[in-house]
Amino acid sequence: MNRSSLTRYAWFSIGAAILTISLKAAAYFLTGSVGLLSDALESMVNLVGSVMTLAMLIIAARPPDEKHAYGHDKAEFFASGVEGTLIVVAAISIAITVIPRLIAPQPLEQVGLGLAISIAASLINLVVARILLRVGRQHRSIAIEADGRHLMTDVWTSVGIVLGVVAVVMTGWERLDPLIALLVAANIVREGWKLIKRTIAGLMDSALPEAERAIIQDILAAYEPKGIQFHAVRTRQAGVRRFVSMHVLVPGEWTVHTGHQWLERIEGDIRQALPDTAVLTHLESMDDEAAWQDLDLDRT
Repeated sequence: MNRSSLTRYAWFSIGAAILTISLKAAAYFLTGSVGLLSDALESMVNLVGSVMTLAMLIIAARPPDEKHAYGHDKAEFFASGVEGTLIVVAAISIAITVIPRLIAPQPLEQVGLGLAISIAASLINLVVARILLRVGRQHRSIAIEADGRHLMTDVWTSVGIVLGVVAVVMTGWERLDPLIALLVAANIVREGWKLIKRTIAGLMDSALPEAERAIIQDILAAYEPKGIQFHAVRTRQAGVRRFVSMHVLVPGEWTVHTGHQWLERIEGDIRQALPDTAVLTHLESMDDEAAWQDLDLDRT
């Protein structure tokens, strides 16, 4: 899929956020439940996050240029970082809204209609979240996946709020509504922090996942019986793109032409096994002592 085509999923998320905000706001005005109000506030955060995701996907789809020779893929990490931060902000907003109601509880009104509207909004979010998570994993887009996780957080928030409202109706204990809203806020913080940690890892050029590094090592191991050795193998990921670099040591009697042909095969095998991978190789003669003096990753 063309990276720019992923923006349609961001538009999809924006439309869903606008619809669910309207439904949840209506549910709050009907019932007066601060739990449902907190749910509506989080949906507003979803809208802001979806708009940010759209903007970053547009930037990430831009081709490399003179100032960004490695492309713009890391823009997706900014979207996921903003999503994680907004989730935490939503939790704080919920807590601020809920505490006064915890001190001075109020009765709920028109609960049945309010819950029906809230459940309908949650089902919309569930469908959209599942689609975004599937597309995000399929195309390795952390921005789309983060948006999906944010929506799934909203779904679980809604489930908790609905259960809280039902519990208030069944028990008559009005403080259950704000108490469950606070528990939901705590869960939101946990999800937001997980997203922020993933974003930081991506911006810090963390190595590829262990499973992908194992694939690379298996490919390189297949070439060792041919008299080729490797060291200083480095990996990192920027958005959807992977980057792999290494030193390739070949017998000293080989010509540059022969060595280069083998490099092309090695690079091709890695790109075939791991699409969207940029492979950078450095050809060295294993008969040259200098080739064995740069075993460390950093040659500076």
